[in-house]
Parts: sequence; structure tokens; C-alpha cells
Amino acid sequence: MQVCPGKHALVLGLGKSGLAAARFLLSRGLRVTVSDSRPAAALDPAALAELRQAGVALDLGRHDLGLLAEVDLLLPSPGVPLDLPLLRQGRDKGLPITGELALAAPLLHEEVVAITGTNGKTTVTSLLGELCAAAGRRVFVGGNIGVPLLDYVLGPRQAEVLVLELSSFQLELAGDFHPRVALLLNLSPDHLDRHHDMAGYAAAKARIFTHQGAGDTAILNDDDPLVASMALPTGLRRLGFGRGAASQARLDGSRVHLRWAGEEEVYDLAATRLASSVNVANAAAAILAARSLGCDPSALRPALAAYVPQPHRLELVARIDGVDYVNDSKATNIGATCAALEAMAGPVLLIAGGRDKGGDYALMAPAVQARVRRLYLLGEAAAAMAAALGHLASCELVASLPEAVQRAAECARPGETVLLAPACASFDMFQSYGHRGQVFRDAVGAWGQVRGAHHG
Repeated sequence: MQVCPGKHALVLGLGKSGLAAARFLLSRGLRVTVSDSRPAAALDPAALAELRQAGVALDLGRHDLGLLAEVDLLLPSPGVPLDLPLLRQGRDKGLPITGELALAAPLLHEEVVAITGTNGKTTVTSLLGELCAAAGRRVFVGGNIGVPLLDYVLGPRQAEVLVLELSSFQLELAGDFHPRVALLLNLSPDHLDRHHDMAGYAAAKARIFTHQGAGDTAILNDDDPLVASMALPTGLRRLGFGRGAASQARLDGSRVHLRWAGEEEVYDLAATRLASSVNVANAAAAILAARSLGCDPSALRPALAAYVPQPHRLELVARIDGVDYVNDSKATNIGATCAALEAMAGPVLLIAGGRDKGGDYALMAPAVQARVRRLYLLGEAAAAMAAALGHLASCELVASLPEAVQRAAECARPGETVLLAPACASFDMFQSYGHRGQVFRDAVGAWGQVRGAHHG
């Protein structure tokens, strides 16, 4: 979307994306107002100072409907609900509502790879960035993680490949955004409090392919029925990863067998940190994207061996008295928790719960029945989870995460795993999933000290 100097833009939400949007719009000669429902005390003081210095008007602690009489353009940050009264009224008035991807789209001349899905986005994005760098490509990694795309656009722009993690929220207002390579990793219930149902959620994710065409590549998960059956624009190249023989990247235990240019390439991940079933699939997606960009296998294999996954994702925190303690705090939805359970080798003592995101916990029943010996549930969703799953395993409701760790540790047997995989957002009790993961780490560390002292 092109923007015109002299117009007045209203940015909603002052997180990293909102701040980047304000900077971008100012650089294009627009007048900018930023509105955030939080008071000034809850916002980043440095961001507020920067905006005031730049002459940006601030509307804090509310979203003033009166601003609609003054502005020409609305730009909600990704986390701002699109049914917000101010946005509804703006839409009724005919005001353009756009997003950061739409603003950036006409300015991108680099090769763009866009990655979305319910789970695995950050792992695939960061891994693909490292694969491209190992192959000698100048790469920018960002979007929904790290540096916002609009901040990159305002910078020196030294990359030749942009590897972007994108959320469903960002894709809803993507405009003419057109990636050369687009990946859809999986779909399971998430953010239904915003998208209302799976159809709405899937439609938002599918927008990653909308403007693709001849010469572009779509990479999809052949093992996910919702993804595999998704309709694609005509003319693009479809590549798949999965366990079936028809997939271009076939998963076989810890190996990825890639059919490429009439030959087979084998990537053995057994000795890497990507050997779990979840990460073998993630690696297959990243390998397909890297090969689509022309990266040579001889560069990819050492980069795969060197890759260290992001924290709070199937992270082995400790092994104490023969029990593994695994931090998967990033498992903030049902699909991620089921995938984590499937990646565990032995019986699991599962710690779950938090802020409900609108999913149906009964969908976890097969994985819980197959893998979980005991459930420890906490947070706002604990009662709903107990009602859906409590008949499948011994179940306790606990008041805190440290209590859950202690109770699980007291009951765990050698060969079992105490797994934090909440299937919920963290914001009822924690600042973020990272904060929740750190509390888990600390609680496991405290238990380790107790056991060490006991053994001594």
C-alpha cells in the first residue's frame, strides 16, 4: 500500500511493531498519532520519549473515538483486535485500515521467504536464516520475531534474502504482500478468541499464498490434512514434507530424505539438536526452503549440526534421579502440547494450564491417554482442562508452577519425564511464555538442589 505525505495516520498499539510503523510513517512525511489502551506507566519510556521528540501525538489509556474525525488512515498493530470499536467505526466511515506487511510490500526487492503455521514458526525461521547464512547469502531474519520488517525497510537494507516469521494477525492485513517462498507448517486450534473458529483461523493463515503465482514456491505439511488440502493459486510450485512416500522431503526417524533435481539427498539429524520428531519436521521445511533458494547441501549439513534451538522449546532443563525435566513453555496451544507429548519417549507427568485461547481441550485426549501418567493443572484454564482430561490420568489442580514441579518431582519415577507444555497462554500468571519457562527452570533447579543435598 502506498502512503501519501501530509496525510494523518493513527497507529493502534505501541509494541515493537507499532513503534516501527510510527517511524516508517513519519519517514514518509505523514502526521502520526499513536493510541494505546495502556497508560503511559505501562509502556516503554524510551519509546514514548522517541515519539514525543518526533512530534507524534499520543492517546494513552484509551482509544479515543474522536480521533476518527481527524485521521486518514488506521494501522492496528498485530495484537490489536480488528473488532475494536474504534476500528469498527473507522471501517464504517470508509477509512483505510492497513497493516505493516501491506506498507512494506511495494518496497521489497529482496527475495522474501515467509513462514507461518500454528507451531514451529520461530524454529523454522531461525534455522532457515542460519542455513542461508551458511550458504553465503546475506540474510535478514525478523517479522514476528526480532526486528520488525518496517524497521528493516528503514535501515541500510544490506540483505539479499528476507526470512520472515508471520502470525495470523499480521497476515490478516497483508495487502499485496508477495513472498517468493511461502511455508505453512501446520494448523491446529489457536487464537480462536480472535478468529472465532478454525475456518477463520485457516483463512488468515492462507493469506500467505494469496499473491503468489508462476515462479513462486509454496511449502506445505503433507501430514496435516488441513494444510495438505489447502487450495493454492495456479502456477506456483508446491513442495511438501511428511512421512509419506509422495513428499519431496520425506521424514524417516531422524533422517530427512529429499528428492531434488532427480536425485536423493539424505540429511541425518540423529547427532544434532534437531533429532526429535517435532524438529525433524521443522528441519525438513527449512531444508526445502533453503534448496528452493539455491543453497547447496554441502553448506546445509554443517549448519544443521551446529543449530541450537530457541529456548523454551522442548528444552531439556535437567535429568535428576533418572527423571527428565523438559521446558516447552512455548507450547501455548493444543497442537503444540500434543506434538510435545508425541516427542516424549516414556511416561509423562504433564504440567499444563494458563489463560484459555478458545481451544477444545478434548482434542488432547488421545495424546494424554497414550502418554500421560499424571496431570498437574494450573491457571485460569485448570478447571476446564480437568473436566476434559481428568478422567484419562491422575489429576491435581495446583496453585503455582513451583508447586506443580515439586508435586510432579515427588511422584516421578526413573525413565519418566516431567513436561511443561501448557496448551495455554501465559498472561494469567506470568509476563510471557519466556517468564513462565524461567520459573519452571528455577523450580527444577531448586528441586535438584534438594535432591543433591539429600543424596549428600
